[in-house]
Amino acid sequence: MGQSIGVIGAGAWGTAMAISLAKGGHSVEIWAMEQDVVDGINKERENKRFLPEFKTPEGLSASTDIKAVATGKSFLILASPSLYLARTMQGLLDVPSIRDGSTVIGVLTKGFIPSPEGPKLILETLESVLPDSFKKNLVYIAGPSHAEEVAMGKVTGLIAASENPMNSIRFREVLKSKGLLVFSSLDVIGVQIAAAAKNVIAIAFGCLDAIAKKSEIFGDNTESLLFAAGLNEIQTIGRALGATHPETFTSLAGVGDLDVTCRSKFGRNQRFGHDIIDNDILSKFGNIDDLIARISEVGYLPEGAVACKYVHELSQKKNIKLPICNGLYRILNKELRPVEFIEEILQGIEI
Repeated sequence: MGQSIGVIGAGAWGTAMAISLAKGGHSVEIWAMEQDVVDGINKERENKRFLPEFKTPEGLSASTDIKAVATGKSFLILASPSLYLARTMQGLLDVPSIRDGSTVIGVLTKGFIPSPEGPKLILETLESVLPDSFKKNLVYIAGPSHAEEVAMGKVTGLIAASENPMNSIRFREVLKSKGLLVFSSLDVIGVQIAAAAKNVIAIAFGCLDAIAKKSEIFGDNTESLLFAAGLNEIQTIGRALGATHPETFTSLAGVGDLDVTCRSKFGRNQRFGHDIIDNDILSKFGNIDDLIARISEVGYLPEGAVACKYVHELSQKKNIKLPICNGLYRILNKELRPVEFIEEILQGIEI
């Protein structure tokens, strides 16, 4: 029997997940800010702005009324960008099924959220906003899962991580389909860090890939070197912030997600790395703060650019060595030229 599910955020990933759930027989309602997105889903069965050329099933409807989408749902999935997630959630606190804790909440959003105490993980921030009944009960969903392939129904593996094993199992059961294989995890910190930090590495990987296409000294071997060193940096951040299971980083959440983010043609972050080299995309921005403030001008959302700033802050706060992440911070902050960046980090990385 199908469940009633609300999805908050109609970007590519939120829409793809909603499509998969509706195809699985669930009743799904998705919230979008943009009226054209809502009209497209409801009238033309397509999200032309964020996920064009993929038809949405009849079991999926859309609305600009965020409270209506969240009300009375058995499951609520948050897919808003990290920059807006806390503010979005605060607007739902008076929804009865959230106020009384009866809705099970899962989160697709990747990244870190700024606070006066420094960058915080997604679930930590949400727990500080939501009623106490949600503490240790939220579910974080991640894995190598480009929206386009999920929308196509291609076989994809996900991790549903929660400190409440039953909630992890609940989401595992509601998400699974012919195309989605879902596995449970208790390591909510490790899974969140892997999901956020891999986007930073993917931008660096995209820079190297663009340079390698014109270089006599960089190639596939160099990219594998950067990939392995990047995975080490993700593990280093994880250990510093309290990840509980080392195998998180050698599983779908870690190496699996990093691989697809670095190498897939659908990857926005490695695309941004290419654009840094091939199209000098950073020339229009003054520094990393200006880039983040005007990130909509990029034309797509390279989440790793935002995460890079917060990873840099964490590395300083925790006194951890992250040559790739901090090298990328310097290039996004206009302190280092791209080719110098690649040459420098390849000399400084550790395996």
